[in-house]
Amino acid sequence: MTQPVKKLRKAVLPVAGFGTRVLPATKTIPKEMLPVVDRPALQYVVDEALAAGIEHIIFVTGRNKGAIEDYFDSAYELEHSLSQKSGKADILKELKTTNPKPGSMSFVRQQAPLGLGHAIWCARDIVGDEPFAILLPDVLVKSKTSCLAQMAKAYEQVGGNIIAVDPVPMERVSSYGVIAPKNSGQIDGPLIEMSAMVEKPPVNEAPSNLKITGRYILQPEIMETLRTQEAGAGGEIQLTDAMARMMDSQAFHAFKYDGQDYDCGSKLGYFEAVAAYAAAHPEIGAGAKQIMAKFST
Repeated sequence: MTQPVKKLRKAVLPVAGFGTRVLPATKTIPKEMLPVVDRPALQYVVDEALAAGIEHIIFVTGRNKGAIEDYFDSAYELEHSLSQKSGKADILKELKTTNPKPGSMSFVRQQAPLGLGHAIWCARDIVGDEPFAILLPDVLVKSKTSCLAQMAKAYEQVGGNIIAVDPVPMERVSSYGVIAPKNSGQIDGPLIEMSAMVEKPPVNEAPSNLKITGRYILQPEIMETLRTQEAGAGGEIQLTDAMARMMDSQAFHAFKYDGQDYDCGSKLGYFEAVAAYAAAHPEIGAGAKQIMAKFST
């Protein structure tokens, strides 16, 4: 008898990085708090998780990241001031949407920059014996249906471990980590059973053009694998190394989501995200498009 798939309730957001690719802007501001139109980039990632039914978000923070914890808290003085002024009701209502339900967020500290795998491992006690999602906050995914919600629906069908992927031109695969399908040949449908992950392969050796996007659903056994994981590239504990080891005993599927991703960890990617979200903004979209049109010639 097939075991029922455990409900996905928790998500880990690793936010301890320095943001060196977008310095000097991140000298005093966490990279995750850089604004994309009218809210921090991190808010979009949190909204994506909540839209997928996530009940508890675990932030793995580092030094000088206190602004993140302050942001996801009630700003009593500001809220009180807005409530006393006429014409501010809409602003106050929108501000309160950033206040989480009590007990729905946790913050743990990664005390040394030992890699993404180590950051995830720092959340082990809060994750417990449950499947969980990982959302890399550098990556925004703009989609009609939350990227993680799409993945969660696929997870309900097949269980196991799921990694979000999207196709890139074959000539660009050497810039990304890509997945190797278990069965070679034509890839049909959004779910692809995986046999391996390959980091930045040469074009003529790439097993596919499906790049790993920064969204994962993993089983809790990954924590024990991470506990014994040796340092890899850059002398850091790599999540991809631990997942590769887990493939020997658990099923992994890649999921081709419907949407567009933006790498806010790079200056050009961040600019592209701001432009895309500004153009789609219900209040300023038309004006934003007119401004951007001035620079198109």
